[in-house]
Amino acid sequence: MNQKLRVGIIGCGNISHSHTQAYKNNPNVELVACCDINEQRAKDYAKAYGIPNAFGSVDEMLKMKDLDAVSVCVWNNGHNPETLKALRAKKHVLCEKPLAMNTEQALEMQRVAKENDRLLMVGFVKRFAGTTTVFKDFDNKGTFGDIYLVKAKYLRRNGNPGGWFADKERSGGGPLIDLGVHVIDLSRYLLGKPKAVSVYGATFNKLGMKKEIKGVSHWHPMDYSEKDKCTVEDAVIAMVRFDDGSVLEVEASFTLNIKEGQTSLEVFGDKGGALVEPRLEIFKDENDYMVNIAPVIEDGGNVFGAMFQNEIDHFVDCILNKKECLCPVEDGVELMRILDAIYESAKTGHEVIIKR
Repeated sequence: MNQKLRVGIIGCGNISHSHTQAYKNNPNVELVACCDINEQRAKDYAKAYGIPNAFGSVDEMLKMKDLDAVSVCVWNNGHNPETLKALRAKKHVLCEKPLAMNTEQALEMQRVAKENDRLLMVGFVKRFAGTTTVFKDFDNKGTFGDIYLVKAKYLRRNGNPGGWFADKERSGGGPLIDLGVHVIDLSRYLLGKPKAVSVYGATFNKLGMKKEIKGVSHWHPMDYSEKDKCTVEDAVIAMVRFDDGSVLEVEASFTLNIKEGQTSLEVFGDKGGALVEPRLEIFKDENDYMVNIAPVIEDGGNVFGAMFQNEIDHFVDCILNKKECLCPVEDGVELMRILDAIYESAKTGHEVIIKR
């Protein structure tokens, strides 16, 4: 392999810009290609970023010999097929979350990565936030003791993007698989990555996209149409039990009648607790007093662009310098087991035991 990692972008939609900008900032990367099902979009993207090759087909791009790795930034239903193509073409892959549409697909991706001896990293970007790093530093010093409960929320009041996000055939689901995936993975990561053993969940389909709402901005993905219909849930609530006895309570919504959107993650241990999102605060007893600690972190430690830069830099480091991957494919598989179980519980109305 050359000194620089030669990278291609699969899918030139919204999230790809975060990947591309971070790759451009890494001196050990050469962006050599991009592709999109809309070839003109790929050509425009390549021109904007100074990428020498643009394709309307993943298969054509993967024929390039001077290509070492790719970021997969397509609709969720494309994560499995495009990643498999790249792995079989002997390319390393950073695949956006969620890893796949279901556990079966995720296991196939894990197997093919191993068969082809290539890195498959999952885009769990919140693991790379400054708040996450500082929390782990405190946790490693025993600040929180035995962590037994996490409460996580990722709620929007009127935030259904429409487009492919609202189409279950392309997305696999709504706020659970799009937003909940972030806080479920981060919660499990902060707990030390225990295995989920059971889930109870409920989803709600009451409000839809609410396109008629005035007075606020509406964010839409590329290829959005006013004719788009919503076939995903509005909101989800779930409880996940892990094999070490810890419990996660999680809520996520695209659309919910609340005062304003909420993103929070609270951790509770027998020696201390913490608010990890949207900022880091630590709560514990000291000298027989209850004390609150607010670590000083530049920019608050939870900056979107910085998280992606840290993620991309880590992916590059794993390939070029054989650094141990913080977001291996196995973690993506475990998360899919949890998501599948929540949707199954919501469908049946019963607790689901996760079998392996």
